[in-house]
Amino acid sequence: MKEYQTITEISGPLVFAEVDEPVGYDEIVEIETEDGRTLRGQVLESSEGIVSIQVFEGTGGIDRNASVRFLGETMKMPVTEDLLGRVLDGSGNPIDGGPEIVPEERHNIVGEAINPYSREYPEEFIQTGVSAIDGMNTLVRGQKLPIFSGSGLPHNELALQIARQATVPEEEEGDDDEGSEFAVIFGAMGITAEEANEFMDDFERTGALERSVVFMNLADDPAVERQVTPRLALTTAEYLAFEKDYHVLVILTDMTNYCEALREIGAAREEVPGRRGYPGYMYTDLAQLYERAGRIEGKEGSVTQIPILTMPGDDDTHPIPDLTGYITEGQIMMDRDLNSQGIEPPVNVLPSLSRLMDDGIGEGLTREDHGDVSDQMYAAYAEGEDLRDLVNIVGREALSERDNKFLDFADRFEAEFVQQGYDTNRSIEDTLELGWDLLSDLPKTELNRIDEELIAEHYREEDAEAVQAD
Repeated sequence: MKEYQTITEISGPLVFAEVDEPVGYDEIVEIETEDGRTLRGQVLESSEGIVSIQVFEGTGGIDRNASVRFLGETMKMPVTEDLLGRVLDGSGNPIDGGPEIVPEERHNIVGEAINPYSREYPEEFIQTGVSAIDGMNTLVRGQKLPIFSGSGLPHNELALQIARQATVPEEEEGDDDEGSEFAVIFGAMGITAEEANEFMDDFERTGALERSVVFMNLADDPAVERQVTPRLALTTAEYLAFEKDYHVLVILTDMTNYCEALREIGAAREEVPGRRGYPGYMYTDLAQLYERAGRIEGKEGSVTQIPILTMPGDDDTHPIPDLTGYITEGQIMMDRDLNSQGIEPPVNVLPSLSRLMDDGIGEGLTREDHGDVSDQMYAAYAEGEDLRDLVNIVGREALSERDNKFLDFADRFEAEFVQQGYDTNRSIEDTLELGWDLLSDLPKTELNRIDEELIAEHYREEDAEAVQAD
């Protein structure tokens, strides 16, 4: 281990130093300041004679007389099953007042790419207890399904609801899954102290912390640390899933803050910017995180991801949601109009999508009527939404009796199916029964996406007669 006092430049979160031997990319660095503090960093770029170092704790207090030591290894996360129930900062250090972590192993935070040949196709249902997700955009084990939100929308409340309610229903567990447990890894990046307190109060109040590992990077923490936080969280998830047989749900919020940190570091390195000033390699960087979700053949556990991002200006063509959509298997869209109506959670199911839903539902997985009910509700709600635009022009009196039924369906769908509050945990059976209640308001002849045998079994004639009487 060599020590240098050859710092030539300090720029934002970066330190540049001269070296006389090759230094590895991503190598961990210790910088000792004149006042005795030791700061950690990571080699960001290495060329002949000079290296650039990103400092996790920020460059405050570093001058050209500081000592630089290259440790000869990449950053590693100390992992153990005892991490469950712990709260860590964005660099992986305990901040909950508990004992120091005694690791069973130390894993490289970059992780190891899953061999495509060894990947198992995701097709097992995860119940979040949220009807708009379970019923219409089903999450399956090993999937990456982001939530697209906007500034001021209650995505944090939805994230907490999923964190405390998500489970693998007992009827879904086959012989291969016997003994598998469920865990949540919660990685927060760039959140305010107020948000952090809300998260922790909810985790402790509901008891969700017992099966969770929480990583907290606050808004006043160095931006560079935000690049490390999701990698620490995912490394912990991979250890619990693939070595301890847990089904792990990883919630990362807010990926917009992560990408802003990428842009800040790119500007400090004087890189040629890409679209809207973000680095041209942002797609690759995000893919390195998102593609760590999945299942591995022969392993009991799984890693499922729900990244959350706020779209700047509610623009879904912005580079962050745009690139995320390319990599992930769908999206859950939160809607500002539904939020203003008091719908909780304000999930707009029409632009939302789960590309793996068809593989995670159906007979033997959730219920045989799940796919048909979802398709029919989607079609009926979409028609009701279109008719709302027509009502604004011609008035409701000009519409036919049939059209008015679809308008009523759209209203009930939002008020009863999507609306459930943040403390209501609905099983998939409750969600589908509610779906049949709504669909029974429509004439049987309009249920053209549902098998006739299912209509005969589940259609509520009394509901249709009550609507007719009204």
